[in-house]
Amino acid sequence: MADPRGFLKHTHRETPKRRPVDLRLKDWKEVYEDFSHDTLQVQASRCMDCGIPFCHNGCPLGNLIPEWNDLVRTGRWHDAIERLHATNNFPEFTGRLCPAPCEGSCVLGINQDPVTIKQVEVEIIDNAFAEGWVVPLPPTKLTGKTVAVVGSGPAGLAAAQQLTRAGHKVTVFERDDRIGGLLRYGIPEFKMEKRHIDRRLEQMRAEGTEFRAGVNVGVDITAAQLRSEFDAVVLAGGATARRDLPIPGRELDGIHQAMEYLPWANRVQLGDPVVDADGQPPITAKGKKVIIIGGGDTGADCLGTSHRQGAASVHQFEIMPRPPETRADSTPWPTYPLMYRVTSAHEEGGERVYSVNTEQFVGENGRVTGLRGHEVVMKAGKFEKVDGTDFEMDADLVLLAMGFTGPEREGLLTDLGVEFNERGNVARDSAFATSVPGVFVAGDMGRGQSLIVWAIAEGRAAAAAADRYLVGHTALPAPIKPTAAPQR
Repeated sequence: MADPRGFLKHTHRETPKRRPVDLRLKDWKEVYEDFSHDTLQVQASRCMDCGIPFCHNGCPLGNLIPEWNDLVRTGRWHDAIERLHATNNFPEFTGRLCPAPCEGSCVLGINQDPVTIKQVEVEIIDNAFAEGWVVPLPPTKLTGKTVAVVGSGPAGLAAAQQLTRAGHKVTVFERDDRIGGLLRYGIPEFKMEKRHIDRRLEQMRAEGTEFRAGVNVGVDITAAQLRSEFDAVVLAGGATARRDLPIPGRELDGIHQAMEYLPWANRVQLGDPVVDADGQPPITAKGKKVIIIGGGDTGADCLGTSHRQGAASVHQFEIMPRPPETRADSTPWPTYPLMYRVTSAHEEGGERVYSVNTEQFVGENGRVTGLRGHEVVMKAGKFEKVDGTDFEMDADLVLLAMGFTGPEREGLLTDLGVEFNERGNVARDSAFATSVPGVFVAGDMGRGQSLIVWAIAEGRAAAAAADRYLVGHTALPAPIKPTAAPQR
């Protein structure tokens, strides 16, 4: 059991320090310094081993958080990774990228800072890789069944690993030239170095999963071919239809979607020769006045990338008001707290501007030179302009980071004939099955834009459903059932 007085003896929450800003802006490495095991074990001892661990409910994967916290506290690191892997295929991803809804529902967080659950998680898996404990787990018996997984983001990878381990022959299709989906080209290197993806893919290949990158299913392989060549299909292509800003001046050069911009920086770090005549990526913030429209995680990714490319200035616009410094009354414990957060990118510079709406882009000679906007206030659930607050701001580069509206329908989804729900996502039943027999859907493609931890949980659950469809039963865990709306 946990130390019954641990949370009383160690009231201070401690997390790794970030490397100095002036140092980390010179490279693209992850921003955090090493965190000693001794310090981590003290932090793990703050876990109360609650009679009702609300962190389980906060985590879509149902991670056994109190168990592996106490295993770390007592130095049983090998047992800790076994308990962590029991519910999470890729803790090296979630431990770096998940916003940690588990910490928002930590019982200790009612009147103290919550346990550093996310940090314990990532240290467990990093230590396991360092010790050589993460090894291939190939199936002991093959079923003779074949499965196509379309999309190689966290949902697709989780589904593929589970189905491979169940004994099926799994092929993962990815239209980009490398495997990883948004993990590969949407997440900047300073948030997660891509070596973490590569070492996990090595394990999956050794287990028997086949990866086919550079294949656009629905174009290079038709939907009919997919259905005829595989016994089951798992759709995990994500919600990649980008939300646009259709206002006057949108056609000007220099206005780009975040996912047009971010991949170039990642490709440079991967060694790709993606440069223009001046030796710069085709879209770069170097020397430019940058405005990012969108205050979420993707906007912060654009912010940190702009800093490292040498932007002259960066402003990040958000239409919502500035959140409170502490948990908002609208999100009481144990819900995920609405509150003001400072990411590593925000710490590095730039100005965050809240309660503003962009009404027009302006330009010269076909290229953006700025925008016009005004302040807004929300009344009766709608944004209203605040009179007398009009402003104009110069910009050489505008990045739209306003999220995604759902999956791309044209091509594969249309050809398969799957139905869509009222939110525009691929419709599925309680077993993650689409309207087309033998075709399942997991992650953002069926859920809508959401969190990495939900993607992995859905990938695992869809794998269990597909396994049951193929052989009539399953021993794979199914942590969740589908819900219509994204959860935070």
